[in-house]
Amino acid sequence: MTLRRWASADREPFALMNADPQVMKFFPACLSQDESNALIDKNERSFEDEGFGLWAVEVGGRFVGFAGLGRVTFEGVLRSRIEIGWRFARWSWGNGYATEAASLCLNDAFLRLHLDEVISFTTETNVRSEAVMKRLGMKRRTDLDFDHPRTPGWWGQRHIVYEVAASNWARSRQIDP
Repeated sequence: MTLRRWASADREPFALMNADPQVMKFFPACLSQDESNALIDKNERSFEDEGFGLWAVEVGGRFVGFAGLGRVTFEGVLRSRIEIGWRFARWSWGNGYATEAASLCLNDAFLRLHLDEVISFTTETNVRSEAVMKRLGMKRRTDLDFDHPRTPGWWGQRHIVYEVAASNWARSRQIDP
């Protein structure tokens, strides 16, 4: 598995992934080619501005999805915190890629970026993503659960939150932060 910056060759498979209703089941809508391109461009700017973003994930030379870090920009208790997220093409599901890629991203968050903690959130019914959070050793923070302000009236507006602290991550991986 390789986590890398985005390439122009990623645009088509990324847009196909974002147009898949099963992949986008826990998002308000599928994304168009233009919306997918804008997300890649935004992530590349994030790497330049913040030193982190969502990495393109490649397995066996093939684009399979993304995983990485982003700053929460919407209003509320999570604003400005660092979130870890992932999305993978449906054909790649069930191979542990999300957990493996997210684990590499958490190593980067804590060892290179020296973050104190990282959060993750998803809709209440996205049990697959919640399972990844648990496999990563993240702990549920019911006190931070929220109605996503950018999705009013959407069935998946209610989101659950998980968190992992650098000290817990290091202890669970037996590394020195």
